Amino acid sequence: MVDVAVRLTQLTKQFGGDATGRRVAAYVEGASAGDSVLAVDHIDLEVRDREFFSLLGPSGCGKTTTLRMIGGFEQPTSGVIELQGHDVTWLPPYQRNVNTVFQNYALFPHLTVYDNVAFGLRRKKIGDAEVKARVADILRIVELPGYERRKPGQLSGGQAQRVALARALVNKPAVLLLDEPLGALDLKLRKQMQVELKRIQQEVGITFIYVTHDQEEAMTMSDRIAVMNGGRYEQLGDPEVLYERPRTRFVAGFLGVSNLLPASPADGSAASDGYAAYRLADGTAVRIPRSTVEGQAGAVAIGVRPEKIRLAETSATIAPGLNRLAGVIADASYLGVSTQYIVALPGGHRVTVYEQNVERATKSELWTSGEQVQLSWLPEHSFVVPDAIAPGVATEDAA
Repeated sequence: MVDVAVRLTQLTKQFGGDATGRRVAAYVEGASAGDSVLAVDHIDLEVRDREFFSLLGPSGCGKTTTLRMIGGFEQPTSGVIELQGHDVTWLPPYQRNVNTVFQNYALFPHLTVYDNVAFGLRRKKIGDAEVKARVADILRIVELPGYERRKPGQLSGGQAQRVALARALVNKPAVLLLDEPLGALDLKLRKQMQVELKRIQQEVGITFIYVTHDQEEAMTMSDRIAVMNGGRYEQLGDPEVLYERPRTRFVAGFLGVSNLLPASPADGSAASDGYAAYRLADGTAVRIPRSTVEGQAGAVAIGVRPEKIRLAETSATIAPGLNRLAGVIADASYLGVSTQYIVALPGGHRVTVYEQNVERATKSELWTSGEQVQLSWLPEHSFVVPDAIAPGVATEDAA
């Protein structure tokens, strides 16, 4: 049985207006005074003990409001919040065994690194010897031994972030809440800190709940991710499952780039070899694993990631069993590691393709606009989402 660190049951948060009103995903843009905004919409969620769990989504999706309710900084309109099996729904923050790390660090500028980290322990009236030992241990974990006498103004952004982490972790909370803590760092430092955060989480063995709008950040660090939209999560699972098998258009588009092609079942689509046959708008037949279309009826959108597609000359022989389309290069963008191609299909759709710059070493060797090409990919690299553009129903992938 999996131990649960945090359990949310029908958790709801509504801001302003009539309590019976509802305006989902409007709560910054498009909302006016007196409007009712349903920021969090009846979420049921379990975060496992010692897990690195991320709430991922765009601004206004409800991820930060959910985090603030777990921390006690916002009161829910309805629902229950449990921490290690105890109902903490209406307890103030200081009575919950959680700590929070914010984007602005909130360090005391007049205190040294040592005193910043020791602050919470001293408020709990812990003895000096234990304070000294625990501060030394946590500074070792965040790789800042020797920085005890420095002030926050003498630290780099990455070092300040480590101090904020140390101050939160030294109290040994059951859960650490992180609200976009890397947002103020430059790109290179953010990538370094992503690796460090995961290492620190594994070393201290504390449950991390992390809020971000950056899909790469979430996928780098997380054991599981809840992709949020309109106050709910549309899909919950580990990074690989979410990327390879998204279940809604929103998840497919928010986690990386997806090519979505409208398709309908072909005659004899229920093949006996484990594949199903579908036809695209231009009549081209494609095969997909039958398991990906279970539960889907009628028209769907077949998805394939740009890096899964291979380009070839129109005269090239494509291996049997691959899906194949014809197209024309509409645009080519050299990105260094790879080249991004936009390929126009006969039916009017455009497909994005990423090709690693391995065999084509120089820009002069790349495909150019106007060239006719063949696109191919393995049927197993396809996924299926409903064809309609609409908010998805929350789904959780089996662990």
